[in-house]
Amino acid sequence: MSIFHSSPCSPAELEARLRLHRLPDTGLRRFQTLIEAFGSASSALSAPASAWRSLGIPAASIDARRSPQVRDGAAAAMAWLEGPGQHLLMWDSPGYPALLAEIDDPPPLLFVAGDPALLDQPQLAIVGSRRASPPALDTAGGFARSLSQAGFTITSGLALGVDGAAHRAALKAGGQTIGVLGTGLQKLYPQRHRELARQMLDSGSALVSEYPLDAGPLPGNFPRRNRIISGMSLGVLVVEASLASGSLITARLAAEQGREVYAIPGSIHHPGAKGCHQLIRDGALLVESVGQILETLRGWQNLPPAAVDKPAHPLLALLHAAPHTSEGLAHSSGQPLAQVLASLTELELEGRVSSEGGRWFARAG
Repeated sequence: MSIFHSSPCSPAELEARLRLHRLPDTGLRRFQTLIEAFGSASSALSAPASAWRSLGIPAASIDARRSPQVRDGAAAAMAWLEGPGQHLLMWDSPGYPALLAEIDDPPPLLFVAGDPALLDQPQLAIVGSRRASPPALDTAGGFARSLSQAGFTITSGLALGVDGAAHRAALKAGGQTIGVLGTGLQKLYPQRHRELARQMLDSGSALVSEYPLDAGPLPGNFPRRNRIISGMSLGVLVVEASLASGSLITARLAAEQGREVYAIPGSIHHPGAKGCHQLIRDGALLVESVGQILETLRGWQNLPPAAVDKPAHPLLALLHAAPHTSEGLAHSSGQPLAQVLASLTELELEGRVSSEGGRWFARAG
C-alpha cells in the first residue's frame, strides 16, 4: 500500500476515507466533521442517515455514500495504490506537504504519481496564458530553467501554453517539476500533454491531484486546483495573462495565502499583458530578471544571483519595457540603425533577444 510515510489508517479505514472523498462537495471541513463526530470514516459510513442529517450533511451525500459508484471507485483507488510510484497523501499524515497544510482549505487527500517527497521541496509556481505568445513561452522557459538551476522545483498546472513551457524547461535543465491537475490522475487533461506527463514521471518529477482518479475535466475544478499550485509554492510568477485568465486566480490565492507574487510586464498594446499589469497595480512585484525573484527568497537558492544574471545591455532595458522594431530601438536609444542591428544580431546569438513579426523581444534567463 503506497501511503507516503506513516498512515493513521488500516486498509478498511483507508477505503472508507476514499468513499467519503467521492461524496459530493466533501472538502476538508466536512471530512473532519464526519470523522470527529463518529470517530472514524468507517463508523461514519455505517451511521444512520439521521445522524448525518443532524450534522447538516446534504441529502445528496447521504444518499450517495452506499452507492455502487462510490464503493467501486474507492475499490479502484485501493487497487491503483498498489502500483509502483502511485501514492496517497492524507492531511493528517506526516507526508502531507507542510506549506499546503497552512492554507484555509487544504485538500483532505492528494493522489500523487511520481515522487511525493518533491511536494515538500522549495517550489516556485510559473503560470500564464494557455494561448501565450512565442515571447511569453520563451520567457517562461528561461525563468523555469534558471530557477531550476537555483534549486527550486517548478510547479504549474500542466496546461497548454506557459504551464507546459515551464515544465519542459525545468526538465531540460535537469530539474524537477510538479504538475497539479484539475482532473483525476487517470483522466489526464489536456491529452496533448500525455507525453510531457510521461517525461515528468520518467525524470523523477510528480503529478498531483485532489480529485478522484476517474474525475473528468469539469470547468469548475481548474480554478479550485489553483489553490494547490500556490499553496505548495513559496511564490507565483505570472508570465502573460489576460484580465480573464485563471492565472490571476492563482496569483490572488497566492497573495491571500501569504505567498510572493511576481508579474512580468509587457506592451500596453498586448491584451496578454493586461493581467500582469493589473497584478502589479495590486501589489505584485514587477520582475525583469530571475535575480529579482532570488533576491526576495534569499537563503532558498543554491546559486548566487551573479550566476543567473548577465550584465545589462542598453538595448535590453528598452526591450524589457516593451517590444520594439529595429527602427524604434534606434530612435529610442539614439544609436545609428546599423549599430543597433549589429547589437541585436549579437544579442540574438547569445539567446538574449528574439524577433517576431518585425519586432524584437527580450528573452529571460
